[in-house]
Amino acid sequence: MSEALLIENSTSPQDVLPLGECEASIKNWFLVHTKPRLEKLAETHLQQFGVEIFCPLLKQEKIIRRKRQSVISPLFPGYLFAKFDPFRQYRAVHYATGVRRVVTFGTTIARVEESMIEAMKERLFEGCVKVSKCSSFTPGQKVRIQDGPLQGLEAIFEREMGDRQRVTLLLQSVSYQARVVVRVDQVANL
Repeated sequence: MSEALLIENSTSPQDVLPLGECEASIKNWFLVHTKPRLEKLAETHLQQFGVEIFCPLLKQEKIIRRKRQSVISPLFPGYLFAKFDPFRQYRAVHYATGVRRVVTFGTTIARVEESMIEAMKERLFEGCVKVSKCSSFTPGQKVRIQDGPLQGLEAIFEREMGDRQRVTLLLQSVSYQARVVVRVDQVANL
């Protein structure tokens, strides 16, 4: 693998993509960090630049002013997925209204696999990600992820999310430990 170059506060893809990939001009999915509660505004502006956007929504029941109401909000608040050519559209995406930055991991732009986006799109029902009711797990319990892009991996149950339709799991490998959030219906007891 070739050496990578990173310039502090970089604004061009050549500064954050591994060298040698600069020749390839292919659209990929990337993770974009938006300003707080401006996902829809960022989506609108990015679409004007010809960028394909995927911002999965979650429909949940909440009690607002003592009434149970159905609320639709982003599945990943503050983030959206954008499919663009980083060598032609990076600056447009980076400086779009509502965008905070294009997410990077060290020296590489956070590329998202097409299969992961497709898996999320398959779970859409009326524009929102469909989730099932939560079953009970206890913190520290070993579980297996049964469905989705992380299928087959073992993890440790950490906690239920506030909406009780998603859970936080700890994935462990030899070199690192990662915290992931998955739908509760994707998790099963070991």
